[in-house]
Order: sequence, then structure tokens, then C-alpha cells
Amino acid sequence: MRIEIGGSRGRLRRAMAATVAAATLVVVSGCGLGGDDAAAVTYEDAKSSGKIKVGFANEAPWAFLGADGQLTGYAPTVARAVLKRLGINEVEGVVTDFDGLIDGVRAKNYAFVAAGMSIKPKRCESSAFAVPDFQVGSTFLVPEGNPRNITRFEDVTRENVRIATLGGAVENGFAESAGVPSQLVEPMAKQDDILRAVRNKDVYGAALLDVTAAWLVKNNPDAKLEVGQSAQFGSRPEVGTFNFRIGDDQFREDFNRELRALHESGEWLKLVEPFGLTKSNEPPPAATTEQYCTA
Repeated sequence: MRIEIGGSRGRLRRAMAATVAAATLVVVSGCGLGGDDAAAVTYEDAKSSGKIKVGFANEAPWAFLGADGQLTGYAPTVARAVLKRLGINEVEGVVTDFDGLIDGVRAKNYAFVAAGMSIKPKRCESSAFAVPDFQVGSTFLVPEGNPRNITRFEDVTRENVRIATLGGAVENGFAESAGVPSQLVEPMAKQDDILRAVRNKDVYGAALLDVTAAWLVKNNPDAKLEVGQSAQFGSRPEVGTFNFRIGDDQFREDFNRELRALHESGEWLKLVEPFGLTKSNEPPPAATTEQYCTA
């Protein structure tokens, strides 16, 4: 598989993100699925060639490069299963900063986003989401023992400690809604930056999706970190899925059909369990994309 590295930096304005993403792509050779320049950035071309490009943010366990250089994680694994049902058997990954993913799909750097992205009204303005595919909570990644007792965003303000977040992720909105002063929240472009900052005590902790935090603790036992209790900081369960360009209706509809079939057959759960998701991460039965695209 060829992995393409590029995208906007976390602090650049969204108005510049698509330009930066298009201008800074760097090709890195690797092994796995995919492997030539014919990989498509449109559904029509992908159906003809059997090869497609997907955008991801290198955030474990959602979508990341494994030790062998292959694209893996919850989102690529589920996407491959869906795409195979659509006759598309080869996948190339294009990695960018999380907050540049939507700009990258709009710029046609890839055909769709496979990154475990939450459905939010603002994102729906410039991106078309598939049906809800998972639900998660958020939590805090903190030093062992959690000496400052940070379990809620209000605790960050009370203790006057700095926390890291992933740039563009939902936790930034949760912190703002809870009134956390902006100088106490440090959005970072990459997951590795967050882990390093917490481990080195550059920040006290990090606000992350609960599945992400649990994965980091499990896979970094020497970091001496722990995961707080999972919580829903919004008014309803946090749900996420894959997202597409506005106007790619046929692609999204076909993808939705096969994604639903994975859930109904029980295959979805088998695919995601290696990445720390369980039956509790199945989306609420009544949840719809339209509901989550409204305020």
C-alpha cells in the first residue's frame, strides 16, 4: 500500500486547509493493499479500477499505520469490508491532520474519510456523513493516580491545569461549553504529540475519546498513565461514521446499504473487536445522520 502524507496543520485556518493539503502531499512507499497511481478519488473511477484512496488521521485505534507499514484500525477495516462488497478491493491511505480531513476530501485528495469522525452540524455543512456506525464517550488521559482529580472539564478550570486535545476533535467543543479558559486547552495535530506531551508532563493530561485513551494506555505501559471514567459530555451519545463529499449521493447510499448489512449480520462486531470496540459501541438503534446534523 502507498501511504500519502500531507494535509493542513492543526492551527491553520480552515480557509487555507485545502490549499495546504493539495500542496504538501508526500508519497511514501509501503506494503499492503494498493500500489499504483490508478487509485481513484471518485466512486465511478474506483468501480472501474477496483482501487480507491481514503483519508485518515493516523489516530489509533481508529485508523493508523501498523508496525508493518499497513493501514489498519477500526475505520479502514470496516471500510475494506464494505468496499469489497461494492467490488473495490484495493485501498490506498492518505494521512493528514484530523482537522484537515474534510478539506482534503473536498479537494479530491481522496474519495472519502475513514477516520472515526463524529457527526456534528458544523461538519455536515461541508461533508456528507454515512449512517451512524459507532458510539463513544470521552474521558481524560492522566498520570497514574490522577493526583489533581481531573474527571470533568470543570475540574480543569478548578485546578488550573493544561490539557491536550486533538485539533478539530469534539473535546475542544466540550471544553469550550464547560467554560474552560482557552489558554488551558492545547490542541495538537497528532496523537503521538498528545501522548508525548502528557508523558513528559508538558501538560497535565489529555481529553480524548474513551476508546482512544484506553488504547494508548494499553499499548504504552511504561508511560505510567491511566484512563478516567468514560462520560457523555454532550446532551446525547456521541456517534461517528465515515464521510463523503457533498453530492456523492450514490456512493454514500451504496456504502450505507453495505454498512448496515455488516451490523445486521454481526460481522461488524467481529471486525472492530481487535481495536477495542465492543457491542456497547454499537450506535443507538434510533440514531440517524439527520438527527446529528442538526443542532
